Amino acid sequence: MSIDIREAPPEIQAAETVFQKGRTRLPVRTAPADAADILDHRWLAAIGAHLARDGGVLLRGFADMNIERFHDFAKRFGSPLLSYEFGSTPRSEVKKGVYSSTDYPAHQWIPQHNEQAYTTNWPMKIWFYCDVEPADRGQTPVADARAVYQGIDPALRERFATRKLMYVRNYGGGLDLSWQQVFNTDDMAVAEAYCRAHQIEWEWKEDGDLRTRQICQAVARHPRTGEDVWFNQAHLFHVSSLEEGVREALLDIVEEEDLPRNVYYGDGSPIADAELDAVRAVYDAHRLDFAWRQGDVMMLDNMLLTHGRAPFSGPRRIVVAMAEAHGV
Repeated sequence: MSIDIREAPPEIQAAETVFQKGRTRLPVRTAPADAADILDHRWLAAIGAHLARDGGVLLRGFADMNIERFHDFAKRFGSPLLSYEFGSTPRSEVKKGVYSSTDYPAHQWIPQHNEQAYTTNWPMKIWFYCDVEPADRGQTPVADARAVYQGIDPALRERFATRKLMYVRNYGGGLDLSWQQVFNTDDMAVAEAYCRAHQIEWEWKEDGDLRTRQICQAVARHPRTGEDVWFNQAHLFHVSSLEEGVREALLDIVEEEDLPRNVYYGDGSPIADAELDAVRAVYDAHRLDFAWRQGDVMMLDNMLLTHGRAPFSGPRRIVVAMAEAHGV
C-alpha cells in the first residue's frame, strides 16, 4: 500500500511502500530523482518520524551508495558511532564504527534479537547497509518487539520480567570467542575493569580462560515511547538453541557450567526448553522478511525492532553501524 508521508519536507515527499506482517511494519522510502542524495539533511526529520512510529525504515534507490557514504549518513544523527564491545559473535571492523554483520556460518539462521540485549548496555540506533546484494536468500528479517511482548503468554512474561535472567559465558577453549576478542584487549586487568564497571561477575579458570555471569533484564520499557518490549537473548544463549546433535556433543565434552554460553533465571534456576520454544514461536509469528537490493540502507530503533539473518549461499555483504548508547 502507499501512504502520504506528511512529516517529510514537501520537496522530498514521496509514496511509501510498507512491508508488513501482523504488527511488524517496515516502511520503504524510495528516493525521488530530485532528492536522491542520502546525505541530504532533509531526510533526517522524515526518518526520525518513522523510527518513533514503526521502529525502522528501509531507504532505497539513493545515488552513489557505498560504505563511506553509509558511514557518513549514520554519523549525521548526532551520536558517535559505537565500537563493538562485549560482543557475542565475531565481527570485522570495515571502517571506524562500521562492522561486518555477524561472521557466522552462511548455512545457519541467526534468530531474531535486539542488539546486545544480553547485557545492560545497548545501542538505541542501528543501521544496516547492503553493499553486495545476496542472490540466494540472506535476508535480514525484522520483528516488532512490542508485538512480541504482547504475544507471549502473560504468565511466562511475568515470570521472566520478575525473575530476570543470568547469562553465563565461558570464553575461548576453542568453542567460542576468546575473552581477548570480546573485550578487545590482551590485558586481564582491562577485562576485569570492564566487568566491574558493568556489574558483571567474573572468574579466571585454572586454564587461564574466563567465565562471566551477568544478571540482566528480560523486558524493558522504551525511554521515549514508554512502551514495554521483550528485550533479551535468552532464546539465543540457552542450550536449547543448539541443534540436538551439537548439544549432545558439547555436553559430552564439557560440563554444563563450562558451556560456551547459557542462560538461567536470575536466581540461577533453569529455564525450561518449552518456555523458550514458546518465545521462539512468537518471534516467528511476527518475523517479516524482505529481499535486499544493493545500496539499501535500513535504520532501526534497536529496542522497537529486532533483526536476524536468513541462511544464504554465494556472495553477500551487509555492514552495520550502531550509536546512542543506553543502559539501565
